[in-house]
Amino acid sequence: MPRIIAVSNQKGGVGKTTTAMNLSTALAACDHRVLVIDLDPQGNTTTGFGVEKAGSAGKSVYDALIEGLPLAETIHSTQVRNLSLVPATMDLAGAEAELVPMLAREQRLKTALEAVQSDYDYILIDCPPSLGLLTINALVAAQEVMVPLQCEFFAMEGISQLWQTIDIIKKSLNSKLKVLGVLLTMYDSRNKLSGLVESDVREHLGPQVLQTVIPRNVRVSEAPSHGLPALLYDEKCAGSQAYIKLAAEVMRRQGHQLNEGARA
Repeated sequence: MPRIIAVSNQKGGVGKTTTAMNLSTALAACDHRVLVIDLDPQGNTTTGFGVEKAGSAGKSVYDALIEGLPLAETIHSTQVRNLSLVPATMDLAGAEAELVPMLAREQRLKTALEAVQSDYDYILIDCPPSLGLLTINALVAAQEVMVPLQCEFFAMEGISQLWQTIDIIKKSLNSKLKVLGVLLTMYDSRNKLSGLVESDVREHLGPQVLQTVIPRNVRVSEAPSHGLPALLYDEKCAGSQAYIKLAAEVMRRQGHQLNEGARA
């Protein structure tokens, strides 16, 4: 069975897409078979991997969720070895409303995944910045949630709402769901505020906070404009190295060992 991880936070601009792209790339570089599902109507993960969001991309996650198309028919290859993508298109923007009258609307993604999940070691789901039906579908399908949290003054704002949503889903729809960890992102060592935020978050959330911290890094920000994850754009930059460490930490929590010689 694969390890299915939803990357979620209802607050936008915290590094969900960057984390989904670069963590998945690092895992693929370690010879794991990885599938990334872009569940955000903005489609930034799709663009970031160099896959077109328009008609040339073919079928998307919308077709699987709403039209009932087999998920296998929506999977696209990427420039990253061992890594495949289910892209998002603008059609996904209306999916929230279209899901409302559907039977078992919260489990559409879980059902779609059942036919393909044995082909992968890791499945990462990039969630939209909301707690609507798309995110609920991701949390019902996933085993674990990773929560990127930007190192800023309002970092903790909204986390309690996400925790409540996770608790509700655990009680009613997915009893196996657990929090993999809170990931501190956009850390600026030159800014005292980042250090204060990290101390505050670790004090309040304790072991739920991952040890790896993702620094603010220009090269990581540049990479999507080239249709590449940072690990392919500049493997040696501080941001890429942090995501390699994150992959190691994620694998340790499952008992895997990082292949230090692996490359994307």
